[in-house]
Amino acid sequence: MEVTITTTDLSYWLNWRVLLCAVSVLASMFLASFIIWKYDGWKRAEHNQGGAPDRALFLRHDEAWKTCLKQIHPGWLTAFRIISFSLLLTTLTVKLIEHGGHMFFFYTQWTLTLVTVYFGFGSLLSIYGCYQHQKCRNCVEVDNVEIDEEDGSNSYRPLPGQRTTDKCGIKEFSDPQEQKCVLQAAGIFSHLFEVIFQMSAGAVMLTDCVYWFIIFPFLTIRDYTLSFMTVNVHTLNFALLLGDTALNCLRVPWYRISYFILWTSAFVIFQWVLHACFSVWWPYPFLDLSSPYSPLWYFLMGLMHIPCYSIFMLLVQTKQSLYSRFFPDSYMCGR
Repeated sequence: MEVTITTTDLSYWLNWRVLLCAVSVLASMFLASFIIWKYDGWKRAEHNQGGAPDRALFLRHDEAWKTCLKQIHPGWLTAFRIISFSLLLTTLTVKLIEHGGHMFFFYTQWTLTLVTVYFGFGSLLSIYGCYQHQKCRNCVEVDNVEIDEEDGSNSYRPLPGQRTTDKCGIKEFSDPQEQKCVLQAAGIFSHLFEVIFQMSAGAVMLTDCVYWFIIFPFLTIRDYTLSFMTVNVHTLNFALLLGDTALNCLRVPWYRISYFILWTSAFVIFQWVLHACFSVWWPYPFLDLSSPYSPLWYFLMGLMHIPCYSIFMLLVQTKQSLYSRFFPDSYMCGR
């Protein structure tokens, strides 16, 4: 009589298959962490210690809400992000009501939540950006008006503790430490938002590619009927993220794939811990460690991160190439 081994049995985990899968996942996490430390860590900030704060870091904060073309007002990007956030939040709420917390058993819902957070965060930053954009226009208009009829000079007086303000309302503080804190805060928010965008890009591509090219073909063999919510979840996130990409100025450098790898690795480890504590079924067959082909599946799924992220990176580079070619005077990304 054959004995069925569940995921809570120790023998399920103490074998060569689990060891190989664990090594592949942990090695990927280590390599991703090293790349982040080398290319995206705070090592570059060490060059500025003891000196003036890195003003370029603060000025880059406008990339979070700036549109790629001058003719496109930031308000359009703001409206798009608010509408996208509303659609995704509605979808997420419906799924949560329908399935409860069990929905987070799937990587698809992790991706949906991540993209929803991106558009929610982006909506707040875009609203702030519209305020700064309008403030900038008002400052420019005031500068073009002669306030003092005698000598034509501007009678603006800075606030106490503030040296001056440029046309976009960026403050210069008399206290270097205060200015440094402002610059660091702006840089952190901009950096965090950009990282969420890049993680979302990779996760969306991986989720939709795995579903439509791996899972869905097997479902059609069993006469599986697609529901509206299933199609919605596996298409809406990509469509909205692609629309946002067409408007924004965010970058997708190759080394940011590391955050995407860490995101997926966190989901895998979550599944391992969950199955070690409870005897439940695997949400995806290729995650099942009892299969003799599980190390191969884990390796192939890990490799899929490269083309998935590269495809989205290629889309961004194509957009930048086309916009800079056809709208050279209006294109603002990277300026």
